[in-house]
Amino acid sequence: MTKTNEQVREYIGQVLGLVEQPSVSKEDAQWITEQTIEGFRENVNPGFLEYRKTVTEDQGFAAVEWQDGGNKFKDVNGNEYIDCLGGYGIYNVGHRHPKVVKAVKDQLQHQALHSQDLLDPLRAMLAKVLAEITPGDLKYSFFTNSGTESVEGALKIAKMYAYKNTGAKTFISTARAFHGKSLGSLGGTAKGMFRKPFMPLATGFRHVPYGDLDMMRKTFEVCEQVGEEVAGVILEPIQGEGGIIIPPEGYLQGVRDLCDEYNAVLIFDEVQTGMGRSGKMFAADLFGVEPDIMCLAKAFGGGVMPIGAVIANEKVFEPMFDNPFMHTTTFGGNPLACAAALATIDVLLEEDLPARAAEMGEYFLNGLREAAKGHEDKVMEIRGQGLMIGIEFHEDATGYEASKGIFEKGIVVAGTLVNSKTIRIEPPLTITKEEVDYVLQSFKEVLEEL
Repeated sequence: MTKTNEQVREYIGQVLGLVEQPSVSKEDAQWITEQTIEGFRENVNPGFLEYRKTVTEDQGFAAVEWQDGGNKFKDVNGNEYIDCLGGYGIYNVGHRHPKVVKAVKDQLQHQALHSQDLLDPLRAMLAKVLAEITPGDLKYSFFTNSGTESVEGALKIAKMYAYKNTGAKTFISTARAFHGKSLGSLGGTAKGMFRKPFMPLATGFRHVPYGDLDMMRKTFEVCEQVGEEVAGVILEPIQGEGGIIIPPEGYLQGVRDLCDEYNAVLIFDEVQTGMGRSGKMFAADLFGVEPDIMCLAKAFGGGVMPIGAVIANEKVFEPMFDNPFMHTTTFGGNPLACAAALATIDVLLEEDLPARAAEMGEYFLNGLREAAKGHEDKVMEIRGQGLMIGIEFHEDATGYEASKGIFEKGIVVAGTLVNSKTIRIEPPLTITKEEVDYVLQSFKEVLEEL
């Protein structure tokens, strides 16, 4: 039933009044929960109520998030959860880090969004900082609002370079890759379930097994033989949604060499691996390989603002100079998001969080493997790099029950999108040893209870 304007405003006022309060009453919490469940069922997507392990079978109750801070979420009823999902990897500096929040508030005193006509200073300053901290000769940045948009931008920049220089049109991606779900980025993403309903996708993509350098070379050779030369290769340095897959030694450098040999553009999708998660600021640094284009997002905005980036070297980016309006975005690189990204980089450097990710990741990984001893019938493999860890089970159902059991102990985890047998562990890089120990003990208990 359509409401009057007065009724709509009354409802909005009730919502904003709750947002304004530092805490909510038990009655308020009940109303928020009811409204959230109803809203998802009637106006968002009822499928989420079936998917979320936090919703009871009769959909009468759900854990509804309301507040966060440090390394934890708090639901509307005041229950705390250790965050080992990290919003799929966005909370690298923790939840609502004071320095990031302050930067956004300070910028809001000056300007929220940019005019699109005058030169906006923070975009220039953030691009300068990125040129200084990214590997190799990456230099020019285009800012976006998400990881998918970063991949879209990277593909278009690579296509523009090929259009001006080589005429090549083919792109190579890998099995189990995840690069987004827009029609363009889906060309690189590998899971058939996400692709089939939307075909035909952007043409020109080939997929090869991740880590198989020989197959990559053969694909380059065959593409050249049939007149479908390779314009670029897009890779995750460590596959995230594919199940936290670490590349074989020498693989990334081998792909770099192939791209040099065939004058193809190498794109590293570091949306999930970037900003310290792997134990280095960027996974490219971890493997000592320099891409032509790097994609960032997720943790780039410090878990406070959505922002992504495409950073390219001058050779590849130069064709965009003639007409900077070949690829644009209204909100990408807005002042609030740029302020958040600058503060995030400062926190990562000041607190040396990439090194902390390496140290705590090793501790976490060893502890998980120790806890899984004796449960080889359930757990296939535990692998990871830095604070990017995957627990792969023999069956999807076992992984789901394990993640549900872990949640019931006050810990948030989730599966990976392409390999559903694998639970990801991607906490804030600020997670404490005491919090890790609690997670390890809980994981051990859940395995025993399964």
